[in-house]
Amino acid sequence: MLIPCPYCGPRDSSEFTYSGDATVTRPDAANTTIEDWSDYIYQRTNPVGVHQDYWHHVQGCRLLLKVTRNTLTHEVSGAEIVGPWQHALKSQPQSGAVNSQNKDGAA
Repeated sequence: MLIPCPYCGPRDSSEFTYSGDATVTRPDAANTTIEDWSDYIYQRTNPVGVHQDYWHHVQGCRLLLKVTRNTLTHEVSGAEIVGPWQHALKSQPQSGAVNSQNKDGAA
């Protein structure tokens, strides 16, 4: 599965670490019951079709991405930078990749 990193360009999923479901909202710790925390941590749906996940590019630019993919076909339809870097990197060129490879796989 190729993940289109907005900073590095298309990369194999082996460069990334899955970081969780991007559609689940973390409960407010100040006023959440133990049951709500338990549901947040352990109760997950197994979505079929288009879904959003967080992926951390640990062997690349180290950015956190929100990836949209189809869970049946593993087709990735997009990725966006999330977290404190999302606004800082908007000024970076997005025409391909900063660290793209040629056809032979060499940098």
